Amino acid sequence: MKTLTWISLVGSLAITGATSVVSAAHAEQQDTTRLTVVQAVPGQTLDVDLDGRPISTDSATGAIVGPLDVDAGQHDVTFSDASGEVVVRTSVDLTSGAAQDLVVHLPAQVDGAPLATLYTTPTTPIGVDKARVLIAHTASVAPADVRLDGTVVFTNIANGEFATADVAQGDHVAELLPSGLTSRPILGPLDVSLSPATATMVYAVGNTGSGSMQAITHSIPLTSNGTMPPASIEAGSAGLAAGIHVTPFSSTEAAAPAADAGVAWRPLGGAAMVTLLGMAFVAAGRTRRRITVDSSR
Repeated sequence: MKTLTWISLVGSLAITGATSVVSAAHAEQQDTTRLTVVQAVPGQTLDVDLDGRPISTDSATGAIVGPLDVDAGQHDVTFSDASGEVVVRTSVDLTSGAAQDLVVHLPAQVDGAPLATLYTTPTTPIGVDKARVLIAHTASVAPADVRLDGTVVFTNIANGEFATADVAQGDHVAELLPSGLTSRPILGPLDVSLSPATATMVYAVGNTGSGSMQAITHSIPLTSNGTMPPASIEAGSAGLAAGIHVTPFSSTEAAAPAADAGVAWRPLGGAAMVTLLGMAFVAAGRTRRRITVDSSR
């Protein structure tokens, strides 16, 4: 089985419920956002400023800054290289009570300039023996398919797109393949393990040409709603797991914050999802969206 580099807040493929992260419920009780900044640009160290104030210096690829309690609303974030040159300058509108990740990463084009994308973690209670994943494609690779335990669960996912799902806790084998192909995976096969009552964010970064493909992960604890997981998972048509609702992606809704962190999210995604942890997607709780913040300023 191929070796895949993972960069994790806890330094392990096994994401445990004991991950030392403050619960997202803390942010939900205040007019603040629990913000985490993820440095996903290969081969660079970046300084990060929030509203003109430094929050991190010399952040290497895979660095996870935060979580930070930040006032909800509009904020300016700047990523600069070692020479002080601005790599990305962006404005984000943070949602009150949400847990959100701002990821600086490569675009789909190999020679393109880095950009920043904002993701919101769904923090609603989860069923017994389930784990939640948010999986995002933030790498310079073509649209791809995700195969879980030998079955394709998502197809034709592109840079900046992502998916969330409640999955069976435990061990899985995941692969990322060129869209429409069944061999020569871009990443994997990868053995992964998820513990119950956690939400894990997974970002695929880098590009295959430079050999910089890797995954950056971090997780937060969730509360259980007491429901039981399904006994099996059925594959649906067109390579998608059964019951997945897909809403066409609309670029006009970019940078619009979710109305609530994980509750009745407005669907923004098209063929969204991404690499690595396709995981055992259950028949409920699967959503796909894309939110890209304004990096033109």
